[in-house]
Amino acid sequence: MSDPSTIPPPGELQKPQPPKDPKATEGFHWWRRTFQYRTGIGLTPEEKQTYENDYHFVLQKKQCQQCYDYRDWMLKYSPTVRFMVQQISKLNGNSSGQVLPFDESKIICDACPEWRSGGFHPELGILLCQNHIRDKWHLEDTLAHEMVHYFDNLKWQVDWLNLKHHACSEIRASSLSGECRFSAEFRRRGFGFTVAKGHQDCVRRRATLSVMGNPNCKDEKEAGKIVNEVWDSCFNDTRPYDEIYR
Repeated sequence: MSDPSTIPPPGELQKPQPPKDPKATEGFHWWRRTFQYRTGIGLTPEEKQTYENDYHFVLQKKQCQQCYDYRDWMLKYSPTVRFMVQQISKLNGNSSGQVLPFDESKIICDACPEWRSGGFHPELGILLCQNHIRDKWHLEDTLAHEMVHYFDNLKWQVDWLNLKHHACSEIRASSLSGECRFSAEFRRRGFGFTVAKGHQDCVRRRATLSVMGNPNCKDEKEAGKIVNEVWDSCFNDTRPYDEIYR
């Protein structure tokens, strides 16, 4: 398949349509179309547009399947994810005190126009952005992050439009998920990562960026101020873990 960097992405909110002819994305037909697209030989504007649509459709289909495969693997084998499933299930009991099983359908994969790799909605659940997930371990960090939000929402009925509530959950999610551990941060920032307070700096940075996306936040300065105000209590609150271990 062609290098994705050579093919323009679809519109920000536009999803590619299924190919008119499914066989056109298989075997020799797909190889021929790819060669024609890469060389431009005999390629009409309509064929070019059709190929780009079909390419992104095939790519998103593969990304989606891989995302769900990763998700299912983590739900079965990841100690972090399995622990969070147990803790969320305990909070998700009914009025008689019965613990309800975790609803895996609340974790969905889809393509996202934004730069983020995941998101949480208190009513809909967790979204994993299949087109921004680099690998299985990136998905584990992302899923663990969103599951902390899930836990917080059930335990404390978070008001997500309240900047202090939002900032507190973002601090906890970035700190407890493993996305700010040394290896992950070094992979993102290389030698710009400082060992002494690297974990805390990463958590502050990522929490501030997330709060900036809140519709009630004016700018980066306000986001940073809110994060600082709630930092001590929220960073030191490692529930449901005994400590930060990732």
